[in-house]
Amino acid sequence: MTKRVEKGILEDRFLVHRTTSDIDDYEVTRIKNSNSRDSNQNNERLPLLHSPSITSNMELSDNHQLTSYDTDIVDEEYIDIVKQAERAIDGGILPVRIAAGSSGSYFVRNLEGKTIGVFKPKDEEPYGRFNPKWTKWLHKTLCPCCFGRGCLIPNQGYLSEAGASIIDTKLGLNIVPKTHVVRLAAASFNYPAYQRHLITAKHEINQSVSRHIHGRRVFRPKGLPRKIGSLQLFVENYVDADVFLKLIGQNPLPDEAMNKFQRQFEKMVVLDYIIRNTDRNNSNWLVKYDVKTNNERDKLLHGLSNPLYQSEQQIDNINENDTSKADDVVITNEIHIAAIDNGLAFPFKHPDEWRAYPFHWAWLQFAKIPFSEEIKSLILPSLSDMNYVQHEICDDIQRLFSQDKHYDRRLVERQLSVIRGQILNLAQAMRDGKSPFQLVQMPGVVVERQYADITPERKHFKQKFHDRYPIFSCC
Repeated sequence: MTKRVEKGILEDRFLVHRTTSDIDDYEVTRIKNSNSRDSNQNNERLPLLHSPSITSNMELSDNHQLTSYDTDIVDEEYIDIVKQAERAIDGGILPVRIAAGSSGSYFVRNLEGKTIGVFKPKDEEPYGRFNPKWTKWLHKTLCPCCFGRGCLIPNQGYLSEAGASIIDTKLGLNIVPKTHVVRLAAASFNYPAYQRHLITAKHEINQSVSRHIHGRRVFRPKGLPRKIGSLQLFVENYVDADVFLKLIGQNPLPDEAMNKFQRQFEKMVVLDYIIRNTDRNNSNWLVKYDVKTNNERDKLLHGLSNPLYQSEQQIDNINENDTSKADDVVITNEIHIAAIDNGLAFPFKHPDEWRAYPFHWAWLQFAKIPFSEEIKSLILPSLSDMNYVQHEICDDIQRLFSQDKHYDRRLVERQLSVIRGQILNLAQAMRDGKSPFQLVQMPGVVVERQYADITPERKHFKQKFHDRYPIFSCC
């Protein structure tokens, strides 16, 4: 069990701004472990909320109120992709089921047959009612003791996919392909047999009636019901990380390219750690490496192509130096990471049963390098601002999760507590100059939002350390 000792409200300089508005007030409380075994553990488990560098920006605004989730997508490019998918389905170009994986996920195509997205219906997730893959059904039937992941809410992978995209956007990481929750219907999806037979029977009855009484029908024409799920935009020209890592192990990239890869790798670390991804391995993140060459002579000619900027002397100089300029080539390396398959994230507690679900990237050599100043300057300002963490990140995640018909506010609040704790650890690790490998060695923290005992109308944060660990820590 997790043990904790309440230390009381922090000093006035750490108290959160109190308001007279209709929202709950917040106060910050720190909890520290009472059963640390030695001084090293005590030092490692010092309460992070006590740090002035963290609490200096923890005053919450006094006019915030959680609004309902807006299901309307405002991204015009994404909306166009959804419309292309719907037109293709209406035109008979159906989504294609992906053979790999343990769930019913589909490649969505446009009218030209080009893959434009990956759709993952909620009811076809690994333990969904209509999962077409028999492996998980056998797993559930024959081995119920190992059924699912005890730290995750079942059948919410589609929300996890969209939630990862929200975190990616809020922090400016740009490594998660745009993902939203949408509703699609297609005959290639896995529907129960009775629904297909019922629709077929209604259609045949309407046709029979229409033959005898022109223009009349018994049933309103209605197709298969739409399925709710996540639609992630498809990325092209990427390779599996496994393949890429083997290639650079045999033929190392130039230093400039490796530095860019390190920055992208650190962004993935930030994402996975905040959402506590329980399924990140080297087969579910992708890498794209582009080498571009720019001829200096061509660039110069392009700049002088406008007659207003040309002179006879300039043209003569270009002709005289034709050979030397043609050999002057600039090579630029562009490298990008795509963090896909984020459906097994956002746990409501740290893994503490059979498996630890470690981050497999922690065993790579890139994880031994401390976080760069570039990533710190990008991430730390947002993570150090409690207003931003609570109102821009946690509240948006809560609004997203609230659209599920099995929404449980208590469980979602526990998920947010894990997110806050992960953010707290990550910010502290960056300030201390730690590496991703050192980050994952830090004890798990949960920052809860609870009502105060004396004034029930107020809420405050409590920090506690995670003392219970899974039996197997390597898998």
